Amino acid sequence: MRNFRIALAQINPTVGDLEGNSRKVIEYIERARESQADLIAFPELAIPGYPPEDLLLKPQFLEENRRFMESVVAHSEGIAVIVGFADAADAEVYNAAAIAYDGRLIDAYHKMFLPNYGVFDEDRYFRAGETCPVYLINGTFVGVNICEDIWYPVGPTVVQRAAGAEVIVNINGSPFHAGKRSFREKMLATRAADNELFLAYVNMVGGQDELVFDGASMVLDPLGETVASSRQFVEDLLIADLDVQSVFRSRLREPRPRKEDPESLKDVGSPKLVRVSEWDDTHRPADEAATGSFGKVYDGVEEIYEALVLGTRDYVRKCGYSSKALIALSGGIDSSLVAAIGVDALGSDNVVGVSMPSEFSSDGSIVDAKLLADNLGIELWTIPIEQTFGSIMKSLAPQFEGTDWGVAEENIQSRIRGNLIMALSNKFGWLVLTTGNKSEMATGYATIYGDMSGGFAVIKDVPKVICYDLARFRNSRAGTDIIPQAVIDKPPSAELRPDQLDQDSLPPYEELDPILKAYVEDDMSFDEIIAMGNDAALVKQVIGLVDRSEYKRRQAAPGIKITPRNFGRDRRMPIANRWRSY
Repeated sequence: MRNFRIALAQINPTVGDLEGNSRKVIEYIERARESQADLIAFPELAIPGYPPEDLLLKPQFLEENRRFMESVVAHSEGIAVIVGFADAADAEVYNAAAIAYDGRLIDAYHKMFLPNYGVFDEDRYFRAGETCPVYLINGTFVGVNICEDIWYPVGPTVVQRAAGAEVIVNINGSPFHAGKRSFREKMLATRAADNELFLAYVNMVGGQDELVFDGASMVLDPLGETVASSRQFVEDLLIADLDVQSVFRSRLREPRPRKEDPESLKDVGSPKLVRVSEWDDTHRPADEAATGSFGKVYDGVEEIYEALVLGTRDYVRKCGYSSKALIALSGGIDSSLVAAIGVDALGSDNVVGVSMPSEFSSDGSIVDAKLLADNLGIELWTIPIEQTFGSIMKSLAPQFEGTDWGVAEENIQSRIRGNLIMALSNKFGWLVLTTGNKSEMATGYATIYGDMSGGFAVIKDVPKVICYDLARFRNSRAGTDIIPQAVIDKPPSAELRPDQLDQDSLPPYEELDPILKAYVEDDMSFDEIIAMGNDAALVKQVIGLVDRSEYKRRQAAPGIKITPRNFGRDRRMPIANRWRSY
C-alpha cells in the first residue's frame, strides 16, 4: 500500500509579523518532520499574514516577505513544505504558495481565481496565475491551489486531476461567518468526489481586525467523506495517512472523467508536472500509520460565541494593547454579554466594568450590573454622572430655553459616559469594548461620541435577538446565571429619560431583526420585504433609519463579523445618497 502522510498546520499568523509568522511556520515544520510527514501545508499568505491589505503596495514589505519565505525554505530538509506568501515577480504581485523541499524552492503556484466581493479585494493587489502545477512528492502526484480556486467546479483542480493529481492541497484564509463551516464542507466533499481524489484543505485560525478565521481544516477522501479534521477556533496540527492507491482503484470504476474534452480545460490554465521526489517505501515503518483524528467543531449559537471570544482576544493581543479592557456596564443585556465575552477572552483580572448611573438609571439596573461583576469576578468602578449632567445642562440653559426635553438631552448623558470611559482608557492604556449590537448599528439607535465611543465593537454584527440567545448559552455553559436572569427578562431600555423603553423608538426586535436581515444582508427590495408579511409603514420606517444612519456607522469602531454581510468590510454604502427604495 502506497501511503502518503500529510500534515496540515492550522496556525494563527499576525499581519505584518514576518519574523514571528516565519518562526511559527518553522516550529510546525519541525513537528511534522518528527511525525515523519511527507508534506506539510500552511495557510494562504501565512508569511505576511492575511489579509495584508495595502501593505502589499509597499515594495519593502514585499521584499522582506520574500526573504522570510526563503528562511522557511531553508528548513525544509527531508520534507515538502507548502506555505503562502506574496510573490513579486515581473513587476506583478501574486497570491502565491511556495513549494519547497530539501532546503530548495522548487516552485511557486500563483492563485488563479481572485475574489473581489464581500470582504475580499484581491483584484486591487494581485495578478491571476495561469498555470496548474502537479508535483510528484514521494511518488504521489500532488496538485496545489489556493482558497477561491477550489470553489469553482471547473477550475485548477479539474486541470490538475486531468494531469494525474491524486491529492489536492488547498491552502486558505477563509473568514468565518455563522454556518459557513458546514456549507464549506459540503462544497469540498463535492470537489473531492467529482474529481476522485484526496482533498486536503488547510485554513488559518484567529482574529484579524473585523475578521475571524475558524480553522476547521480537513482531509476528504475520493468519495467525499471527511477522514480527518482539525479543531475549530484553535491552532492545530492535523496529520493523516492517505491511501493514494485507492484513487487509482476509484477511477477505474468511474468513466465520467474520461469523457471530458481536454480542449475545454485549456481556458482554465496550463498543466505542469514538477518532479520533487520519487517513492521511498523505507523511510517510514508500515506499522506507524497516522490515524485520522476529528477535532471539536461547533454549531449554532455556540459557534458564534467562540468566534466572538477569539476575535476579541486576538484584537487585543495583535494590536499590542495592554491586556486590560474597559466596559461600560449599564445592567442591560448588551453590556452584560460583552463583559462575559471579554472575561472569556482576556480573563477576569483583565476586565474592568464601569457603572455610570444617572437620575434615570433604575435601581434594578444598578443592582444587576453589580451582580454581573460579582458573578464574573471583575472589578466594578462606579462613577455617577448626575452632577456632570446638571452642570452641562446649566451651561446650555440659555440656548435650550423654551425647548422641550428630547434626544439632545438624552444623548448628553451618553456622551458624558463616553467622555468618562475614554478618559479612563487614556489614563491607563486600556481598550474600551463598546456594547452596541447590529440592530442598533443598523437603525442608528446609538449615540455617536457617546455609547459608540471605544476601540472595539464586540457585538457590532450580532442582531439583538441573537444577543439574548448568546446570553442564555453562556449561562447554560456555566450551569448557573452568570448573566443575571433579570437582565435577560427585563425589557431593553437606554434609561435616558423616565420609563424609557427601546420599543418607544423601534419596533420590537423580534419584528425588526428579520426586516434588517432582509434589507441589509439579503438586499431585498421594499416590495419584497412587504411580501414577507410585514407592514408597509413599518418597513419604510426601518429602511429610512438604516439609510440615514450610514454616517454613524462609518465612524463606529471595528467589530467582529459573524453574519454573511456585516457593516464595514462587506457592506459599503455612500453616505451622501438620495436614492430610496420606497
